[in-house]
Formats: sequence, C-alpha cells, structure tokens
Amino acid sequence: MTDTAATAGRATAATTTAFTVILAVSFGHFINDIMQSLLSAIYPLLKDNYRLDFWQIGLLTFTFQVTASLLQPVVGMVTDKRPMPFSLPWGMASSLVGLIVLAYAGHYWLLLIGASLIGIGSSIFHPESSRIARLASGGKHGLAQSLFQVGGNAGQAMGPLLAAFIVVPFGQTSISWFAIGSLIGIIVLWQVGNWYIRFRKASGNRPAATHVSPFPRNRVAWALVILTVLVLSKNAYIASLSSYYTFYTIHKFGVSVQMSQVLLFAFLGASALGILLGGPFGDRYGQKAMIWFSIVGVLPFTLILPYANLEWTVILTILIGLILSSAFSNIVVFAQELVPGRVGMIAGIFFGFAFGMGGIAAAILGVVADAKGIDFVYQICSYLPLLGLLTIFLPNMKEAKGKAAKAA
Repeated sequence: MTDTAATAGRATAATTTAFTVILAVSFGHFINDIMQSLLSAIYPLLKDNYRLDFWQIGLLTFTFQVTASLLQPVVGMVTDKRPMPFSLPWGMASSLVGLIVLAYAGHYWLLLIGASLIGIGSSIFHPESSRIARLASGGKHGLAQSLFQVGGNAGQAMGPLLAAFIVVPFGQTSISWFAIGSLIGIIVLWQVGNWYIRFRKASGNRPAATHVSPFPRNRVAWALVILTVLVLSKNAYIASLSSYYTFYTIHKFGVSVQMSQVLLFAFLGASALGILLGGPFGDRYGQKAMIWFSIVGVLPFTLILPYANLEWTVILTILIGLILSSAFSNIVVFAQELVPGRVGMIAGIFFGFAFGMGGIAAAILGVVADAKGIDFVYQICSYLPLLGLLTIFLPNMKEAKGKAAKAA
C-alpha cells in the first residue's frame, strides 16, 4: 500500500470512528433525556396521586433544573482542566437512582430527591459529552453539536409517549422499568470513555492548540450575556410548554391525559427535528443567521398560539418547536467559538445555568397559573421570543474569522 493510500485509509477510519463516537454520545443523551422528560410527562399522574398544586409541580421542575444549573458550569470548568472520561456513565447512574426513587416515592419530598438526583446526573453528563462530540466532529462543529443535541431532544419527545402508554396504564412504579435502558446507556458510555482515553493518548504528542478569541474580552463577555439571555428566553418558553402543555390542552380543549401527552410528543418531536436541521445549516450559513431565523420565524406563531383552537394549537406548537429549537446548537457553537478552549465551561453554562433559569421560570409560571389561570400563562409567554431581538448586538463571527485568515 502506498503512503498516500495508507493516509487515506487512516483518515477514513478516523472519520468512521468519530461518527460512531458522536452517535454513541447522542444515544447516551437520548437515554439521559428520556429519564428527564419522564418527570415532566408524569406530572398529571403525580398531581392526582399526591394532590399537588401547580406551585408544587413548578417546584419539581425547579429542583431538577437548578440542581443541574448549579453543578454544570462547575463540572465544565473542572473538566476543562482535568478531563474525566468516565464521568458520563457515573452521571447516568445518578439519574438511574433518581428514576427508582420517583417510582417508589411515598411522599412529596422523595419526589424532590428523585428530581434532584436526575438533575445531578444531567449536570455530570452534559459538559464532558459536549466536549467529546466536538473532539469527534472533524471540524464540523454544528453538525456534531446537532447530532449530540438531537439525541437529547428525541429522548425528551419519547418521554411523554412512554408515560402515556406505559406509566399511565401500569402506574407510577412502572417508571423503574426504564432502568434497563439506563444500564444499556452506562455500558455504551463506558466505551465512549475508553475512546476518550485513547484519543487523549494519541493527541499527546501534538503541539498544543492556541486558544485565542477573535474579539476583545469585553466584547466576548457582552456577547456571552446576550447568548445566555437568548437561551433563557427560549428555555423559559419551552418550559411553559413542556411543564404545562398537558394541563393547558386538558383544561382548554378537554382532551384526555393520554392525548395531551401525545400532543406534547408532537411538539418535542418537532423540536428534535429542528435541532437536527439547525446545526448543518449553521455550518453552511453561519450561526448568527440561524439564530436570527429562529427569532423572526417563530414570533408570529407564539403570538397567535393563545387564541387558537385545538387543531391550530397542534399545528402551531409543531412549527414553534421546529423553528425555535433550530437555534440551540448554533448558540452553543457560537459561544464555544467566542471562548476557545473552554468547551466544558461553555457547555456547563448553556446546558446548565440557562436551563436552570428555565426551571426558575417554570416555578414562577406555576405560581402565576395558580393565581391567574393556565391561559394567562400562555398569553404572557407568547412575548418571550421578543428578547431574541438582542441578536442584533452579537458580533459577526464569519467576518472576524475572515479577517483572521487574511492576517495569517
């Protein structure tokens, strides 16, 4: 075999291995987020079983998301300096224990413990898995981030269906059956950890990459604040749908619990598709362009939603999920480009802090729903995407890269 052929063969193998790793991490994200979404999907069941108020439902979401919020940025900063290849299976093990606690909780405070354990598992999983997806991307960062995130969104979409056709008919204890999927995820992620170790050893002799942001520090800080606000507004809106959409459709249209969960699945499934499409389009047209598209495209639909009938509510929520979620992977990639070499910290901030703030929003919305009604919640949430207009203040990453390439 010639040297050229051998080099090509190694490149092909590396590409295949990289995509195998990305898909394995995406599968782990799928399992992780099934466990997360089961919590919100069984809210109607928990509300009846424990006679909960809306503020207690909001507190469950708050407990889960804030647990993840407080830990994820810290985990990300630690693993930026000291990578932990086997943190992924340990994180999933925490979520598995949380599921078991939810299945057999005898009191409301045990539900809070179960939710917090799932949150801890999520906080451990996301920073390192996002880093691994980027390392295995071969430079296609938007595609890798989309494949990674779509696993999570697919898991979130499956949660309501699994709740509708397994948990609702067989009862709360049937949540423990999903431990089998968690065990499979732990095995897969253990293999990913082994790949990560091999990758680091293979990269040990390469010269260290230089990590220089294309913008001044003040500009970077301001841009990160804007991106955080964008994710916060989007997550707050998503929280209003994922946490209260079942109650909204039952209250306003009189659908059954199972039908409400099927409708929630339609919304979450559209969100997963938006994530999958958003990354490659961001690689091609730029992350900022895709962020703009998600804002301009979704705003008319969110404003109309509170006044729509059932048929249009289904259509509008599908369109909202598809368009709104197309920005998520692009926001993360944009932030990682702003702060090179801090992949874990950025992942921790945007998967942790911003999602945790969405949990706080869910808790506040629960209080508002108790005081003013669920319809009022959807009326005020319809204006949240307006915060996306702050995108106008984001720097032009393509232009900065072009200038840097010319200077080099």
